[in-house]
Amino acid sequence: MKHLVFPILMALAGTTQAGEITRLDLAALPPADVVILGETHDNAQHHLAQADAITTLKPTVVVFEMLTPEQAAKVFPDLIVNKPALEQALRWHDSGWPDFDLYYPVFKAAKNSKFYGAARAKTDVRAAYKQGAARVFGVHADRYGLTSPLPEKQLEQRKQEQFSDHCEAMPIDLMGGMVEAQRFRDAAFADTVLQALRENGAPVVLITGTGHARTDWAVPALIHLAAPDVTVLSVGLLEAPAEGTPPFDLWLTTEPAERADPCLAFK
Repeated sequence: MKHLVFPILMALAGTTQAGEITRLDLAALPPADVVILGETHDNAQHHLAQADAITTLKPTVVVFEMLTPEQAAKVFPDLIVNKPALEQALRWHDSGWPDFDLYYPVFKAAKNSKFYGAARAKTDVRAAYKQGAARVFGVHADRYGLTSPLPEKQLEQRKQEQFSDHCEAMPIDLMGGMVEAQRFRDAAFADTVLQALRENGAPVVLITGTGHARTDWAVPALIHLAAPDVTVLSVGLLEAPAEGTPPFDLWLTTEPAERADPCLAFK
């Protein structure tokens, strides 16, 4: 099913049917406790779409993959209206994320929401790569399935995707660690979202990459595992037409961002 329109979306009323939408349809998303907006980080159109969705949803909390809890605690409405001050307070230029101009519309749209940061320390992510997600996550690792090995077919698929994402520049034998780091981050994001929901009520929005927004094994799946009664809507923002049914509840396709070949860095 493609190109859902306002009447169809309104009629869904909580029973999400997978399909492609347009940016206009973001004004009539089906209701959910948690809405995950998966982006390509350097695509300005994706951030404008996220801002549109937030304006309509009026979430109690917006959780950012890009912020630590300490950074998120610094964000208040009076600071949001001052873009240079906000960028400086977040030390964005040291973060490694794309230009702050891309993300600023999201912050502006969320000015009446609380901000939570889901990012974990890089040392913890590296430790998850080496020691496994469960060991680093610690208490409640089983809540997010981290103490159970992945099904072999899923593990191999995820290793292959990590291999491709890293431009096949690293031995595939190392990709198991990359998968564990990804599992750790997915669990951390899910845990932060559920904390935000407990403390503030619905709806909660998560701003994250499309890889973390996947319904088959990423944040939506882990929220369902940990809190089956919580309703989740995953919206994937894509740069190319979907082949088959992509792993999102709804998806929107934009023009790709202009960028240099990311694989040049590995060469």
